[in-house]
Amino acid sequence: MLGRLSKLLFVVLLVIGIIAGCNTSSEKTGGTNNQNESANNDESDNGSEEKANESTEDYGDTGGIKLPIVDKPVEITWMLVSEVNNLKDKAIIKEIEKRTGIKLNIQEYSSGTYSEKLNTVVASGQLPDIWHGLPVAKVNELGQKGAVVAINEYLDELPNYKKLYAEENDWVMKSFSDDKGNMYTWPIYGVNRDVNHGFLYRKDIFDKHGIELWNNTEEFYQALKKLKEEYPDSAPYSSKTAEFIFRDWGFGWGITGAQYPAYFDETDKTWKFQFTDQKHKDMLDFMKKLYNEGLLDKEFITDTEASWTTKMTTGKSFVTFDWIGRLDMFYEQVKADNSEYDLRYGNPVGPENTIRSLDKIANWGHTVTKNDKSEIALKLLDYLSSPSGAELIMVGIKDEIYKEDGDGKITYPDLNLDVVGIKDLENQYGMWLEGMYLRADERSVYFNYTEKEQEAQDMMQGKMQPIDPILKFNDKENDTIAKLQPNLLTAGIEFSTKYVMTKSYGDKEWDAWLEEAKRLKVDDFVQVYNDAQKRFDSE
Repeated sequence: MLGRLSKLLFVVLLVIGIIAGCNTSSEKTGGTNNQNESANNDESDNGSEEKANESTEDYGDTGGIKLPIVDKPVEITWMLVSEVNNLKDKAIIKEIEKRTGIKLNIQEYSSGTYSEKLNTVVASGQLPDIWHGLPVAKVNELGQKGAVVAINEYLDELPNYKKLYAEENDWVMKSFSDDKGNMYTWPIYGVNRDVNHGFLYRKDIFDKHGIELWNNTEEFYQALKKLKEEYPDSAPYSSKTAEFIFRDWGFGWGITGAQYPAYFDETDKTWKFQFTDQKHKDMLDFMKKLYNEGLLDKEFITDTEASWTTKMTTGKSFVTFDWIGRLDMFYEQVKADNSEYDLRYGNPVGPENTIRSLDKIANWGHTVTKNDKSEIALKLLDYLSSPSGAELIMVGIKDEIYKEDGDGKITYPDLNLDVVGIKDLENQYGMWLEGMYLRADERSVYFNYTEKEQEAQDMMQGKMQPIDPILKFNDKENDTIAKLQPNLLTAGIEFSTKYVMTKSYGDKEWDAWLEEAKRLKVDDFVQVYNDAQKRFDSE
């Protein structure tokens, strides 16, 4: 647990002090096609808008970016996450070159090694042309040192970025820019599902014993008790998320958000620290009751995915918190031995009766290195942020990779699979590469919900937690957060774990923890968020 937090802190801190001497190739690059040339002519606004909506060649709606992007071949290096080798030979990478004139030199690393490799690359200053993976604040630091390019300086050359983030969602420019208003990161648009995680339960077991799906916290407790009565050797609720159980459950108590462990309290419009909130203690007391009665797995904080999988598929556990893809995945694993297995999405737990709302716009720190290829790289990202680019990366090439029938149903004849997943598309065609998809196409298989997944989407309508504001911090505030949050989070997790697992822990220990949190400067930590909120509200 501590190792994971230390590693994250290492990732964030490694870039501090980096010099601006990043790779600035003197290699001659191809000229770009300027889609804004017509802006210099005396055309009407309507005429310009019609021109922006025209498709280039037969590639669909490019949002106004002209293809090809360059008039002679240019190579762009792109560092991203993939387990697939030889991506240069995949159909999508070749198609990008065909459409844009840009040859991609993909530097792919597995999800397990990417962060470490990125640290090394950033520290060396020899950055690829396009990359992602650092927190926005650290990318902004690099931008201020001249290492990465200010995207806002090219807005008129980037019609899709301008429309999505400077016009339709202008809060993005406010929240993710640096103190001077410069924007160094490229967000991702529309990729999140409405419902992607939550409580899951064995409906077949519930039905067998006449146990109703819970509608509140007390009913959840009673359901677990009945399961324990029927299966005395079981741990009705098990978990594989280790310390993140406090975050995941916290949504139902209204004390968790995207800025975990800080959260925005909608009742008084202030920011607070989850682990010192009275509602967090209420949640711990509930978890403690489950733990003491054998309803919460004794290994909830240490269990591995393999062990947890065994429990959830062999009748040792019946309720958990996980990704909705698990609903069908577990059935496929066990159907030969247990065709009645039926894992379903359950209701929230906690007094708020809400689940996490996922942002329509995400920011993974996509950025472009400042060099003589910056404008070309930016225009490539802009194309991939268009409807045409989204189709290419998420759905494929029509009539070559996929077929679409009269009802809009997408199929992949060459794959010959009953169910096509995003990993199948990545392996076969180079689609859905983490770091390359920048805009969603709702026809993608990712949004083709199974019956169980669709049930989850339908059940949770009206049960979404409000989305916390995305704040912009100044350098001093970022330093304060970087200095205080790791210790506060680690201490909060350790105390919470002990509180749940130690029978003697109660009000006395809680009060002592509050004093310890003050010593760790929790008030200073929270003040940073509230100061930033005041600026956000005034803009």
